[in-house]
Amino acid sequence: MTRIAIALTPDFADWECALLMAVARAYLGVDVVTASPDGSVVSSMGGLHVTPDLGYDGLDPASFDALVIPGGLSWESGTAPDFGPLARSFHAAGKVVGGICAAASALAATGLLDRVAHTGNSLSAHREQAAYSGEAYYRDQPRAVSDGRVITAPGSSPVSFTTEILKALDLWGPEAEAEIAAFAGEHR
Repeated sequence: MTRIAIALTPDFADWECALLMAVARAYLGVDVVTASPDGSVVSSMGGLHVTPDLGYDGLDPASFDALVIPGGLSWESGTAPDFGPLARSFHAAGKVVGGICAAASALAATGLLDRVAHTGNSLSAHREQAAYSGEAYYRDQPRAVSDGRVITAPGSSPVSFTTEILKALDLWGPEAEAEIAAFAGEHR
């Protein structure tokens, strides 16, 4: 069974991971596991309280097929955890790593975006990360970008973010396409 780890932060952007979680779990039979820094309850920007399944220390790449990090206000407040070791360990194990919104810039700080096509909220947000040197690979577009099992998206693109993650996990088929089409109809 495919397993996706969703690494939540306090004040995470709930809409950025909600579609992926619902489609993967309810329609495709994926095991979706949520984690917070220490396993404690986290609240989203919209006030949704989530009791995670575990803490980040329980996210072993050998047990998951993907690590997905939604953005949120913790990056703006300077309280976001360092995802470097976790993201690099998943990537080194050949797993899918996804970051949307501010989490895409968090991936920029890890070095994972230095040699793959990627996007995010803005190039300037990535440039704020001292370790980032992937400017030549940045794509200024409103849709998710997938390259080398790394998926990034601006915060306004949860539909294409979900689509690219499902494709990278070989879960894209008629059922997934039908579910995503239902949610993306307004964009046609």
